[in-house]
Amino acid sequence: MKSKKINVQDTEITITSINNEDYISLTDMLKAKDGDFFISDWLRNRNTVEFLGIWERIYNPNFN
Repeated sequence: MKSKKINVQDTEITITSINNEDYISLTDMLKAKDGDFFISDWLRNRNTVEFLGIWERIYNPNFN
């Protein structure tokens, strides 16, 4: 696992590479917007919860 940082509009965003696939830190992106409170709002959003549930069913079939 390798990590690097990029600068987007004066905000440092972490990119982690695992098995030649890049993952962007949502936490870094959200903190740049409105701080930690924005993360909790985002996690309460109905669309986010539905997306996470679908993702878990696809990639983690033992998820309960």
